[in-house]
Amino acid sequence: MGAHVVARRIDGFSHEVDLGDGFEMVVDEPTEDGGSGTGPRPTQLLATSLAGCAAITIELYAERKGWELPGLEVEVDMRSDAERRPTHFAVEVALPEGLDDERRKKLMVIAEKCPVHKLLEHGAEITVTEKARA
Repeated sequence: MGAHVVARRIDGFSHEVDLGDGFEMVVDEPTEDGGSGTGPRPTQLLATSLAGCAAITIELYAERKGWELPGLEVEVDMRSDAERRPTHFAVEVALPEGLDDERRKKLMVIAEKCPVHKLLEHGAEITVTEKARA
């Protein structure tokens, strides 16, 4: 399984991103940073990916166990350094009331097993090459 994503410049820092499978979005920078504020910052998408991945990973596990998790929420607070590079992701998982301690502990372990968490924690190989224009 993989992904192929293409970012194409609209204007300034604003880029349309083709996510494949019919999904598109705009990424940009806020106006105070020279952008036009037409979309989220790319680094915000890291926090978005982490929150979504953790929530889905928890839900997938709970579904296999036959557990209902109404109101599940995953909140991510991303902190950055002076150069605006993300340095810390604080993840808070709000589990529904009524779960016993054993289930709560297991779901919190599962939350740390999402692929985005593992990627951010351990890194990945990245190669950058120039693409020849046809």
